[in-house]
Amino acid sequence: MNDSKRILEVKDLTIHYFVDKSVVKAVNGISFELDQGESLGLVGETGAGKTTTALGIMRLVPNPPGRIVSGSILYKGEDLTKKSEEDMRRIRGHEISMIFQDPMTALNPVLTVGDQIAEVVSLHQNVTKKEALRKAMEMMEMVGIEGERCNEYPHQFSGGMQQRIVIAIALACNPSLLLADEPTTALDVTIQEQVLHLIETLKKRFGTSLILITHDLGVVAEVCDRVGIVYAGQIVEYGTLEHIYNRTAHPYTLGLFGSIPYFDKKVRRLKPIAGLMPDPANLPSGCVFAERCPNAREACRCGDIPVTEIESGHFVRCLNFVKEGK
Repeated sequence: MNDSKRILEVKDLTIHYFVDKSVVKAVNGISFELDQGESLGLVGETGAGKTTTALGIMRLVPNPPGRIVSGSILYKGEDLTKKSEEDMRRIRGHEISMIFQDPMTALNPVLTVGDQIAEVVSLHQNVTKKEALRKAMEMMEMVGIEGERCNEYPHQFSGGMQQRIVIAIALACNPSLLLADEPTTALDVTIQEQVLHLIETLKKRFGTSLILITHDLGVVAEVCDRVGIVYAGQIVEYGTLEHIYNRTAHPYTLGLFGSIPYFDKKVRRLKPIAGLMPDPANLPSGCVFAERCPNAREACRCGDIPVTEIESGHFVRCLNFVKEGK
């Protein structure tokens, strides 16, 4: 990647939750980079650590019990982990915004949607209340909702419209980086397509970088430039769409693709990945996927598993790709 265009660089990010006498290891040494205008998809099962990674970037990990244990989050060359809370309040919503997973809980039920969008504008721009409300109406129009409805409350909108309002709030100040946490999970298929098209259109219009968190490999193929496959708090495979979709390497990624139905293939039964993800409070030593991996050997169950670059820009965390003698 071009350093001059790099907007985000996450290095060895580790986030743990300290609950009673146990330590929940939610994120364990995640690293990735993102350029201006680029889109990265983070894909994995529920509980893999995707949302915690996004909350870590926003510095919104609830403390207690959560804490960024180690690592760095370089945004435009500055480490967000060293920023004060006051500095982060200026960055959130202005420089970096997040579309949260459930619009029903992201929106305040007792405030009008116009006031909620205008609030973000007022916090980060030196404008009057009237100007902020005008900007809110413009944002509503931009996401396909009549601006005249700015005085209505969240419950007066459908689920798809609520998600559009959440997107309007996130983009109200033209952020450089947008984190979208499963923005289409609660929507039906037709509305999903509309929301994804909206995000992609607005991303191109404002030159916004995007981190998309999802379970859906089809959504990633449509929206993203790069993909990180997340499992038990680690990125086990990372690369471009071409790398991940056409030259799949890690056994977990192969398992994800094997469990997807294809219209052009006649298959009697899908092949789900056997077993469950390990307990993050009691992670095994060695490869965290070893217990479910059909290719696991004894060496996989001990020691640190290195990340190997199997081709330019394509990284895999698997012993099967480590050359002998290394």
